[in-house]
Amino acid sequence: MRGMVDLRAQMRPAPVDGGFALPDYWVWCGSPIRGDDGRYHLFASRWPRSLSFAHWAVCSEIVRASADRPEGPYRFEEVVLPRRGGGFFDGRMTHNPAIVRSGDTFLLFYTGATYEGPDPTPEDPAEQPSARWQQSWHNKRIGLAYAKSVRGPWTRLNRPVLDVRPGAWDSVITSNAAPCVCPDGRVLLLYKSTPDRHDPHDGRFRGRFHLGGAIASSWNQPFERLSDEPLLRFDRPDAHVEDPFCWHDGERFRAIMKDMTGAIGGEPQAGVAAESSDGRTWRLSDPPQAYARKVRWSDGRTTRPAKLERPQLLSQHGKPTHIFFATCDSEVGLDRATRTWVVAIPLADER
Repeated sequence: MRGMVDLRAQMRPAPVDGGFALPDYWVWCGSPIRGDDGRYHLFASRWPRSLSFAHWAVCSEIVRASADRPEGPYRFEEVVLPRRGGGFFDGRMTHNPAIVRSGDTFLLFYTGATYEGPDPTPEDPAEQPSARWQQSWHNKRIGLAYAKSVRGPWTRLNRPVLDVRPGAWDSVITSNAAPCVCPDGRVLLLYKSTPDRHDPHDGRFRGRFHLGGAIASSWNQPFERLSDEPLLRFDRPDAHVEDPFCWHDGERFRAIMKDMTGAIGGEPQAGVAAESSDGRTWRLSDPPQAYARKVRWSDGRTTRPAKLERPQLLSQHGKPTHIFFATCDSEVGLDRATRTWVVAIPLADER
């Protein structure tokens, strides 16, 4: 993918029977990869629909599904990263999977968290802004699991690969990992953070998210920050981003991310793109918008879902062929959604 990243003309109709959904769970954050078995594997987050959508922060877990075709439908295979106890940084929640491969090793980056108190139930929910919910959200850290097969077994690191820095712009959380295995074997990691916290009275977040960057000489070596400050700076005070996805196109680093307010690309919750020659200095594309918050379906419908998040590209033979999003059946907001799933959208050949 050369030059400006603009996926709008490439996004073809999504099969209505594709993607990944589970009837009894909220499903979010799908990250695809092709396995050595020739099948397509999707790592995603899920948590019970008997609880509200907001319970992702306290009881999400990462699962794997597989399909014969890249657009699916994907069928549930297994829980990959279940709860392992409050003594671990990721002991009570795993979320935001991002799967990549380095040589013969599969790398599963994710967000993990822990908190004190009982597991949430419909009778005793840990709903936002409860103390359990707040504690879990502020304990979010980036973790890593690795395996020689996409089917595991997975070995989890017992410490975050990237922790917070007290007093810095990323002093509250590290989350939403976007790993990129470089041509020379180094691993670039974009991540989300903020210096701002939720309001303790109503649980609402009133700050801004920014993206940072770190790099390791190989996946099993320490990650070092590329800069003490966020990688992208925006002129407008209401401009901020999250949900990065990063790749190297053979010439430079590329990234797409969600434009939270629309102050950058003009459409709230749509996508914007950036590029970098070294992974350290980034600039927005011109124009910046990478995709619209709109889905065309194989049955002729076009919808504008309230959420089209966590963009993830599937590349084959070095070329992106599909884009995956977490989405919902509401065009108003997640509080009105009755179903969430991962949609897989084929991409036309780049012109």
